[in-house]
Amino acid sequence: MSNYDIVALGAGHNGLVAAAYMAKAGKKVIVLERKPHAGGGVSTRELTLPGYHHDEHSNVHIMIQGNPMIREDELGLISKFGLEYNYPEMPHVTIFDDGRTIFTYKDLDKTCEGIAKFSPKDAEAYRKFVKTSQSVLPMFMAGLYQPPFPMGAFMAMMDQSEEGRFLMDVMSRSAMDVVDRYFESDLLKIHIVRLVTENLQMPDELGTGMGAFLMPGIIHTYGVSQPVGGSGKLSESLIRCIEYYGGEVRCNAEVSKVITSGGKAVGLELVDGEQFMAKDGVIGAIHPHVLRNFVDGVSEPVLERAENVTLSTFSILLTHMALKERAILKAGPEAQKAVMIELMSCDTVREMMLDYDHLRRGVVPPRRLIAGGDNAHNDPSRAPEGAGIFYGVTFAPYNLHDGGPQAWDDVKEEMADVSLEYYRKFYTNLTDDNILARLVRSPLDHERDSPNSFIGGDIHGCAPFMYQSVGHRPTPDLGSFTVPGVEGLYLVGPFMHPGGGVFGAGRATAIQMMDDLDIDYDKVMGRAV
Repeated sequence: MSNYDIVALGAGHNGLVAAAYMAKAGKKVIVLERKPHAGGGVSTRELTLPGYHHDEHSNVHIMIQGNPMIREDELGLISKFGLEYNYPEMPHVTIFDDGRTIFTYKDLDKTCEGIAKFSPKDAEAYRKFVKTSQSVLPMFMAGLYQPPFPMGAFMAMMDQSEEGRFLMDVMSRSAMDVVDRYFESDLLKIHIVRLVTENLQMPDELGTGMGAFLMPGIIHTYGVSQPVGGSGKLSESLIRCIEYYGGEVRCNAEVSKVITSGGKAVGLELVDGEQFMAKDGVIGAIHPHVLRNFVDGVSEPVLERAENVTLSTFSILLTHMALKERAILKAGPEAQKAVMIELMSCDTVREMMLDYDHLRRGVVPPRRLIAGGDNAHNDPSRAPEGAGIFYGVTFAPYNLHDGGPQAWDDVKEEMADVSLEYYRKFYTNLTDDNILARLVRSPLDHERDSPNSFIGGDIHGCAPFMYQSVGHRPTPDLGSFTVPGVEGLYLVGPFMHPGGGVFGAGRATAIQMMDDLDIDYDKVMGRAV
């Protein structure tokens, strides 16, 4: 038996963030990870061949750029612990199979110039749209990285002003509603909506409109970034931070349960029986669907509501390829500069929506919904000299109509072959002789990789709908990061506020813990007067 102040289940990036803040606050911390490596969905590994460094899950870091952890370097990840971000001037491009392109530069004027070539009216509308989005960013972003408002209080506050009521309206609508209201061109609508659906939300699902409204403002304010060396460099810097402050991250340490005593979480027990006791609190990356598997003392109604949390409608099929030579886009070298490359085999909203409808029915769209590019263009350190490292995304359902989730083991290579044929419409040299190795990860593989976070292949934890937001994410019971009936247990993960993706959301969990432990957060950050 070992004794600590804080013990944490899971070394995904959110758990590492929470642990790093608590370590900086002077707490003796240990993080226990089931897998042989840390990072969870934010990890970079040589998955195919030596020297080719692939991002296992997350590939770009957008939302974390507004987090004071990065913006103000609260943990010293950038100044002390080796984290370096690359900010390309072009965050996003959509390429249509007839060669037409829409570029989103960080520079708004340059972006609007490109849009004006096919729709002068939409160029002006886009400028106004982005300016409106940017005007509400300070208010919106301030709430993303700290404990959320209760849903009722949030709605009451929003209803007190014209601006707030406008945002409530946007939050209630679908992404498609939002772009239909502002733009006339199908090309621009597709450009915005395809980017938003990277959050695993359907374009026409109610309660997803905020993504369409905010994402352009965020991109033109913060840009889209990638850690130099791969997404996992964020996790590595967090581990160095934890260790610097006397903490520990232990891999190959699978937790079987949260130890409770007298209605309080007092430690973690591994599958081999080893126990790690916590004086001040337990951090748990425990998906609401599996909460009962780890924690005793939670009431049945709380567990039932947790197990009723809605997962995202679809997942992704990931293709990692090691290339002898870097992938070359037919659209030209300008498009190659983009961080996020959306590839479209249709150019009307109607056709695109028909493709998304397949996902609802458990079918990978025959006309693939794909995105992908070669990370070595913007970061040559990721591969041997002159070589490429391709990251390909195909939107796909977890629960296949033919055979269910288990059928993925039989069909994933065939599915990836079809996706590759679609990639070849856009790239000149994704030929068999240039592909040295390939690894395909299905929605089922994602769940196996992180069975306590990526339930149902949902790498964003749970659906981003309005009823699963702020203090109701993932449920009203669990929205404050605590678990009713189990004092001292704090939840962390993509299924918690503010949502899935790379937010550095463990900061909010740490703030809640410090509040409960009467620790002055500002003093820990060196801000107290």
